[in-house]
Amino acid sequence: MDNFLTSSAGSFKSTLIDQDIAHIARVMRPSMHGDLGGAIFPAVYWRKRLFELLEAEHLTNSQLCAIDDLLLQLDDLCAKELAPLPVATAQPAASRDANRHRVRRRR
Repeated sequence: MDNFLTSSAGSFKSTLIDQDIAHIARVMRPSMHGDLGGAIFPAVYWRKRLFELLEAEHLTNSQLCAIDDLLLQLDDLCAKELAPLPVATAQPAASRDANRHRVRRRR
């Protein structure tokens, strides 16, 4: 019975680590670019998060590779001068009144 609980807990922890790795992979680069005020989270924060993951017990080979890849990406981001990400502005949809001047052609 204890073996099942240990195995189940280990599987759950592994899933949490996978989710944390995926989250960091998704948000690290945009947060390093930040906005005109600078980075939202600096490299020190991301490096700390990644090293905390490395301290977890029983990481799989794929998890180790993913964390290593993220650390390499972080080093690359630190080496570059990051410009703020452009802010997308929504264009208003064209109204039907604006298109009334168009002449419909008969087929």
